[in-house]
Order: sequence, then C-alpha cells, then structure tokens
Amino acid sequence: MNEELRKLLDSIRAKKQEVKDLCGASKIEDAAAAKEELKGLQAQFDLLYDLEEEKKGGMEQKAKDGSAKKLVDQTKKMSGAFVNAIKAAVGRGSLSEEDREILNSMNEGTDEDGGLTVPKDIRTAVKELRRSEDALETLVNVEHVSTLSGSRVIERHADQTPFDNVDEAAEFPDVPTPKFEKIDYKVKKKGGILKVTQELLSDTAENIINYLKRWIAKKAKATRNFMIVAKIREITEGSEVAVGGLDDLKQIFNVLLDPAIALSGRVVTNQDGYNWLDTLKDKDGKYILQPDPTKPTATLLFGRYPVTKVSNKTLPGREAEGGYKVPIVCGDLKEAITIFDRETLTVDISSTAGELWKTDQTGIKVRERLDIQSVDGEAIIMAEYVLPQGGTQAASAGPDAAKTYTQAEIEKMSREKILALGTQLGYAMTTTATDEKAEVVADFMAQQAAQG
Repeated sequence: MNEELRKLLDSIRAKKQEVKDLCGASKIEDAAAAKEELKGLQAQFDLLYDLEEEKKGGMEQKAKDGSAKKLVDQTKKMSGAFVNAIKAAVGRGSLSEEDREILNSMNEGTDEDGGLTVPKDIRTAVKELRRSEDALETLVNVEHVSTLSGSRVIERHADQTPFDNVDEAAEFPDVPTPKFEKIDYKVKKKGGILKVTQELLSDTAENIINYLKRWIAKKAKATRNFMIVAKIREITEGSEVAVGGLDDLKQIFNVLLDPAIALSGRVVTNQDGYNWLDTLKDKDGKYILQPDPTKPTATLLFGRYPVTKVSNKTLPGREAEGGYKVPIVCGDLKEAITIFDRETLTVDISSTAGELWKTDQTGIKVRERLDIQSVDGEAIIMAEYVLPQGGTQAASAGPDAAKTYTQAEIEKMSREKILALGTQLGYAMTTTATDEKAEVVADFMAQQAAQG
C-alpha cells in the first residue's frame, strides 16, 4: 500500500471515531454529516486502491514477460554511462563503445547549448525531490513545452457570458464574440556550477548520482520559488488589500475574488502570516484554522481554504511604518500563473576552468530552461497584515526581490552576508564561505543577472 492510501486509511479511521464520539454525545445531525464525509473518504480510498491493484497487476505481467527487468537494466545502463562520462571528462576513466551509444541516444534533440543530457530517471527523481512541501511549484500550473518560445490563447470570462432570451419562432441572436488573450512565453536559461572534490568522483556511481540529484533539486526548487514569488508581486503590485481581522479575510473570498476562483481558492503565506492566522479566534473563542480531515498535517481557513506555509526567506514581507507587512496570498495560483518548462537538464564538466585546477575541484555546470507568465491576474489577491515591530522573532522583512544591487554595494558586504542575501533572494549560489570573496561577489552578480 502506497503512502497516499495509508494516509487515506488513517483519515477513515479518524472519521469513524468522530462519528462514534458524536453519536455518544447525542449530536445526531453532526454525526450524520460526519458519516457522509466518511462515505466520501471510503469511496476515494476504494477508487485509488483499485487503480493501485491494476498497476500492480500490470507490473506482475511485465515481470512475467521480462520487460520490467529489461527496463530496469536499461535505466541502470543510462545512469552508469552518464557517471562514466562525468569521470572521463576529468580524466578519471574512459568511455566504452556501449556508453557512447547510450549517450548518443540520450542526446537526440538535446538543448542547443550542447552538454551532456541528464538521464530521464534522474530528471524524474529531481522533479520529485524539488516538489517538497515548501515548493510553490506544486501550487501553480506547469506546462511542458518542446520549443524555446511560443504562445497560448485563452478565453477571458467565458463562464460569465450567458445565452439571451429567444422568442418562439424568432431568430437566434449571435453570441458575443469571445474575448481571447494571447500569452507569450520564451524559456530562459537557468543554471549554476556545482564544485565537487576529486574524492567524490572516486565514489560509486550511485553515490555520485544521489549527490547530484539532491543538489540540483535544491537549486531548482529555490529558482522556481523565487520566480513564482516575483510573479505574484508583479501581478498584485499596487492592488494589495490591507487586512486586520476575520471580516477582512472573509470579504476577500466572499466579494473580491470571483466565486469560481474562490471555490478552488487557497491561502499561501509565510511563517509570520501563518502565526497570525493561527492565533485568530471567532466570537466563541475557537481558533479559525482547523485541521483538514483528509490531510492530518494540513489546515483550513474557515473550514474550506487550504493554507500553505513557507519560509519568511521564501516569501518575504515588506517594511511598513512601525512594523512589517505580512504577505497573505489568497486565490487560485494555478489559474493565475503558468510555468512553461522545457523539462531538459544538461551538464558540462571541467576541472581546469577558472580556479578549479588550483583547488583540485571539478565544476559541473547544470542548466535548464523555463519561463513563467501571468495568465489571470484577477485569480489572486495579495492581502497584507501589518505586524507591529518586534511582534515576532521572524519579523525581518528580508531583502527586496525587485532591487538590483550594484557591484559596489555587494563588495561592501562580507562573504557570509553576500551568501545569506543570495539565499534569501532564492539565487542558486554555487560558492561558499570558503571561496575567495571576489568569487562570491562574481557568483552573486551572475545569479542576479540570470534572474533579470
């Protein structure tokens, strides 16, 4: 049984106990409502269980005819050839003819910058790792594209143009021409350099791949989080809504957001915003945030809107007179923002470029291509609550993501402060506090230029 099914089973058990407790307390109407929720959970479990069994049956059939083993063997060969190519690039081994054939087959239709294509199973693992709980990518729409640029056409407010009345035997009127909007995208190159020691390259293929997967996933997640937050700020700039309590939050979902958007709406906020929401109570003294019955670790605002909490560094607030503006994003980010992802990962390897030879290190340059665009700016609203200065230890407003730092400003900072600033801005910094300050400065400026 997979993790999703186990969580559903736990929710079913908890809901059964809730029904029993409500019956024991003579709250029959509440018990009946809880029972209906239990039926829904059970139906969801049954459907997913059936799918899992079908999948299992398919794998058993593949095991019988040997196709599953062939697939596993081919995957291992691709990963092995990839690691051998990395080692060969720095003179720590050679490529066999079989490795070359495998790499050539992987490189068909590769990125125009060249480089070594990362095998599909590693790309898939990176995708799963970067989609952790604090990854905003899971909340927006992601579309795979096969070209460097293109466009998508969407219809605006299609569900708000009704049919007209038509008298008997009368002509039908023309329906108003739909209003279409073209969304253009142009994928941009994102990347950085991972510096690894010669000792790591002497390790097993499995350990090298695991190290690469974790590093790429961490940087890819930071890059996407930065892009999404910047796009949210761009969409909501100048139209932020000040909130001071429950009534203001209710007005956002009841009035300011379109009802169709509110139905799929959610809340995204940082640590300070979550702390404020988590301390709000209704007139009976009950906390507003309640556990999600289908997801034990999740919470709901007003019992219906999922709440996602991210780090203050990921979603920084803004300075305000006498305090700090806590960001609370309300609405449907999947309707508001689309990431156009080329879904390619390529690497170049060198042990002689820059200062690598002096430090006995190997640089692995990783690049991918993606773009982000606003699709429906009315699908989200930025609410801001002013937290008094000193109201929380995490109330540091953080750096302004829109600010462009000059090299002179960066050079005045210490190495540690430059690295911390880069991390807060979501840059894929590749240098560390052990590198020369000039290298750290150059790294920061390069990352800033790439984000621009």
